[in-house]
Amino acid sequence: MKNNAKIFLKDLGLIDYKEAWEHQTKLHKQLVTNKLSTTPNLIQHFILCEHPAVYTLGRSGSEDHLLLSQNELSQKGYAYYKINRGGDITHHGPGQIVGYPILDLAYFKEDVGWYVRSLEEVIIRTLADYEIKAQRIEKFTGVWIEGQPMRKIAAIGVHMSRWVTLHGFALNINNDISLFDHIIPCGIQDPNKSVTSLATELGKEIALKDVKKRLIHHFSTIFDVKITIPHQKTELND
Repeated sequence: MKNNAKIFLKDLGLIDYKEAWEHQTKLHKQLVTNKLSTTPNLIQHFILCEHPAVYTLGRSGSEDHLLLSQNELSQKGYAYYKINRGGDITHHGPGQIVGYPILDLAYFKEDVGWYVRSLEEVIIRTLADYEIKAQRIEKFTGVWIEGQPMRKIAAIGVHMSRWVTLHGFALNINNDISLFDHIIPCGIQDPNKSVTSLATELGKEIALKDVKKRLIHHFSTIFDVKITIPHQKTELND
């Protein structure tokens, strides 16, 4: 039986990071407020999007892991934000699918570790559809591909307030992974670990719409929910 949480899907396409951050923060605050209401309207959200080139630093990160000066960032046209998610520094860019689930974990399981592992599992199953065997590495959040070096293909960083989630995951598909050279990704200084993308692993570009469809399917399965596209009034549950 499906979870009775109401999940609305929003595909924002290519959107400025700050604009998307403000949008998800607004939805997050609404859900927290509604949750505390005597007549709660607990509509939850799953946002998919891409961002122009940007670097973001999480609460536990070090600015030393950004290898560009403010002047260099400006010259190259890259944005940079310190944000309230967990984790260290990462990069977002066009061709990367970013997912922001805004969920009340009271409907699922009030456990941060479970939630992060569930997001990882959604990505692992999505990559398996492309015959990519991905996995977790103990003590390193995210999704990896085994080999020499180990290659990180997806990063995860979240924030919670009253068990309502904010931020989410970034899955490298067709994005320019050379832009990770300007940071120490996730603060991991290990020559046996690097960054990769689905296009790099398969040797060809992949249609983002197909990856999104698979992500939605596996998200629905792992979290045991039906996902509704509001403007189409349809449910994605297969």
